[in-house]
Amino acid sequence: MTDWWRGATIYQIYPRSFQDSNGDGVGDLKGITQRLGHVAYLGADAVWVSPFFKSPMVDYGYDVEDYRQVDPVFGTLDDADEMIATAHRLGLKVIIDMVLSHTSNRHSWFQESRRDRDNAKADWYVWSDPKPDGSPPNNWLSIFGGIAWTWEPRRQQYYLHNFLTEQPDLNLYNPEVQDALLAECQFWLDRGVDGFRLDAVNFLTHDPELKDNPPRPAGHPDTDGVKPENPYNRQLHLYDKSQPETRRFLERLRNLAELYPDVLLLGEVACDNSIERIAEYAGPGGPLHTGYSFALLKDDFDLSLMRENIDAFSADDSQGWPAWAFSNHDVERVASRWGGQSAPPEFIKSLIVLLLSLRGTVFLYQGEELGLPEVDIPYDLIVDPYGLNFWPEFRGRDGCRTPFPWTDADPRAGFTTVPPWLPIPNAHILKSVAAQENNPDSILSFTKAFLALRKEHPALRIGDMAFHEVGYRHICFSRQSGGQTIVVAQNFGPTETTLPAPFEDVEPLPFDGLTGALRSHVIHLPPHQSFLGRVRPFAKS
Repeated sequence: MTDWWRGATIYQIYPRSFQDSNGDGVGDLKGITQRLGHVAYLGADAVWVSPFFKSPMVDYGYDVEDYRQVDPVFGTLDDADEMIATAHRLGLKVIIDMVLSHTSNRHSWFQESRRDRDNAKADWYVWSDPKPDGSPPNNWLSIFGGIAWTWEPRRQQYYLHNFLTEQPDLNLYNPEVQDALLAECQFWLDRGVDGFRLDAVNFLTHDPELKDNPPRPAGHPDTDGVKPENPYNRQLHLYDKSQPETRRFLERLRNLAELYPDVLLLGEVACDNSIERIAEYAGPGGPLHTGYSFALLKDDFDLSLMRENIDAFSADDSQGWPAWAFSNHDVERVASRWGGQSAPPEFIKSLIVLLLSLRGTVFLYQGEELGLPEVDIPYDLIVDPYGLNFWPEFRGRDGCRTPFPWTDADPRAGFTTVPPWLPIPNAHILKSVAAQENNPDSILSFTKAFLALRKEHPALRIGDMAFHEVGYRHICFSRQSGGQTIVVAQNFGPTETTLPAPFEDVEPLPFDGLTGALRSHVIHLPPHQSFLGRVRPFAKS
């Protein structure tokens, strides 16, 4: 067994939008296989592929109808095997999304469970009688809007769904359900995947007494990953998720994973106290290897809050090994979220430096290496149910899910030969791979070079991390491993600044594209620029 994932860079692929191989306007597994060379060229260590299982696609794959079938829009099981084998030939690990807290309401398990109260799967989902007045059993809310309960007339009961009505929650208090889910995971481990990104892992179990959640106190932070306008934030979610049985199931999953070489178990954790929950699941002795946090996926670019979240993992290993991302398929693209629609390339490159210099496993979302901005999707083209429910205050997730631009030579960006499932704006075509790959000053070239630097220097991959005191919109930290110490200083402000060098014997670490400079133990940083330095052995702080 190796800890290959420590310090690794994992590239997230959203299958619908990576590459269409059959001309239907939707990306697929053969398309991913055709384009894996780009990920290897970039220098990533692994790919995380979002769900491609059979699904009615109400939530675009996160509503699973059959875990052991590939949805026809994405291809076949043979295509999945080819994708995995090709990735391995290119030196890439393959992590797939496993959605274990809920299924589609079209899954055969649910179709049987909903028939009556006496069938073999009657207790496979979370069912409850109504209150005497016919109302739902408690006050729990769905993240996607409205109450978290839907009436089933055949059983004369409500079923729980923390997300869409079409995504009923499984009952993991039933050992048969746990056994069935472990068998679905084993199916994919036997096919050669190298691990799982466990979707909504803290939603696996609920309070069996179905107690009401209390109101959220005034000023209490919102739930990670949930927009402020969502009424979900009006409750403290003490009882609808994050119960002790979750860890016990994950321990069973870890025991299964230990039967296979080098498998990664990565949990997505979104709750009111995510760092504490990550420590519970992925801390020393925990069942997961690491936890995927929403801490750096927030709307505000707040370096002090960022430092606070990073520091929680950097001081020691009591919270476990961290995992960081600035973008994914659920949030506005980071270039726009933190830099605005016209973020300068220097700002985007500084974000790349910051992300790839952090202690932990880091994730690049497809298109982040191109500096893609968020796409403003017109209302009549929105397909995300989350966005349709909360428009116009929240326009949903389609703007970060648009097809990947491979070339600037055609209006469909080399992604497809027909109208794509979501629009591809000209701004993305101008930032395509073909437009950037031969330009040494491009964001793509910069990202590739910095990934190579991260691999070259153990301090950047696995070293300890310590922050040094600097002012607002500036950040300075050092990474240390063995006898190597690397200093990263950054200015995210609009004017030039100077920062004191944190060590006496700092010298510049040459890297093309960075204009920060060291003069007389003072670091000079133009706007949106970074400085990299290395410390000679035995330097005094």
